[in-house]
Amino acid sequence: MTIIVTGGAGFIGGNFIHYMLKKHPDYRIVCLDCLTYAGNMDTLAPVMDNPNFRFCKVDITDRAEVYKVFMEEKPDMVVNFAAESHVDRSIEEPAVFLQTNILGTSVMMDACRRYGIKRYHQVSTDEVYGDLPLDRPDLFFTEETPIHTSSPYSASKASADLLVLAYHRTFGLPVSISRCSNNYGPYHFPEKLIPLMIANALNDKPLPVYGKGENVRDWLYVEDHCKAIDLIIHNGREGEVYNVGGHNEMKNIDIVKLIIKELGKSEDLIQFVADRRGHDLRYAIDPTKIHNELGWEPETKFADGIKKTIKWYLDNREWWEKIISGEYKDYYKRMYNAR
Repeated sequence: MTIIVTGGAGFIGGNFIHYMLKKHPDYRIVCLDCLTYAGNMDTLAPVMDNPNFRFCKVDITDRAEVYKVFMEEKPDMVVNFAAESHVDRSIEEPAVFLQTNILGTSVMMDACRRYGIKRYHQVSTDEVYGDLPLDRPDLFFTEETPIHTSSPYSASKASADLLVLAYHRTFGLPVSISRCSNNYGPYHFPEKLIPLMIANALNDKPLPVYGKGENVRDWLYVEDHCKAIDLIIHNGREGEVYNVGGHNEMKNIDIVKLIIKELGKSEDLIQFVADRRGHDLRYAIDPTKIHNELGWEPETKFADGIKKTIKWYLDNREWWEKIISGEYKDYYKRMYNAR
């Protein structure tokens, strides 16, 4: 089995590659990544010498290069993680998100049609559903929840999802889609909430929290997500969407305080900043479908997962310190200093 994994130098894609090479040592994994700011070759360092792994520096919008890899590798499956993924950046520069997340998806599926594929899997997000009210804890996103996007990022991912389903209906392309809740774990780029708070707290820097920190997210440990995708691409039904959630709803401010406590820091580091435009209130996924059909359920409780995550950042300071010493510094100033 040969699987092309796009965006494999990123957070979830990198974890998926590690997981698949360990779980299926006889599989060949080919990673396509154009190494934008969030792509990090250090994430792939542990597998670069694996004879069943190949890295290709390719932008998924580059049709000629994508087709070349397909001709060389003749993949059985494609798992598309490649995406611009940060809401704040999508508000800054929407066009980049449309280019990668929509046009890049179409190029990958055209390659699948041209060279044949057993399964094309699109990794999406619960953000395509919009948000839920804070005062209705009984409401959850299901696969039947209407799409109702809030940001250029979520709109670009929803557009890609619709395109994937259209390719299935029009061309008969064997596809599947997973929509996951917020992931956390090793190799998470330090612009996101949990790694940002860990890195800043370790350096005794202010912890910027949007609004009052009341927004609620459903947290999913990244390895549990990788297991779900593994199940879907092998056993999931073609043309179906599967929600993948962690059953771990928490307010952002509670996450921040928990990290502070684990690291023995002071809550005086918390700095409330002006809220994000169009900030979604609450995400919560109902993963009943994937549980009933494929037997998947999240295995990692948040209390355990956050401790493992913090330990990873403590043990791998060089990985994230390299990142925050570069271009990210300029972006960080733009995002938070004026708030």
